[in-house]
Amino acid sequence: MSQKCVLTGRKPAFGNQVSFSNRKTRRMRRPNIQDKNIFVPELGRAVRLRLSTAALRTLNKKGLMQFLRDEGMTLRDIGVKDVSL
Repeated sequence: MSQKCVLTGRKPAFGNQVSFSNRKTRRMRRPNIQDKNIFVPELGRAVRLRLSTAALRTLNKKGLMQFLRDEGMTLRDIGVKDVSL
């Protein structure tokens, strides 16, 4: 499964790990991605999403539907099937 947040699009970042002797080796910084079931009152059911912890904190503050409205997205954009809104 990909290491990408479905809401924010956050994905692994690449760069150099620099030692004390200034030797450079490639490294990858992975985002903290969690699988979560988020209840959507408008649908009356929970949806399963892969979220970064930053997106999860924002969802706790705003709610899923308000977050999607602010980003100009819909439930279909994040992969929720059988949406009847």
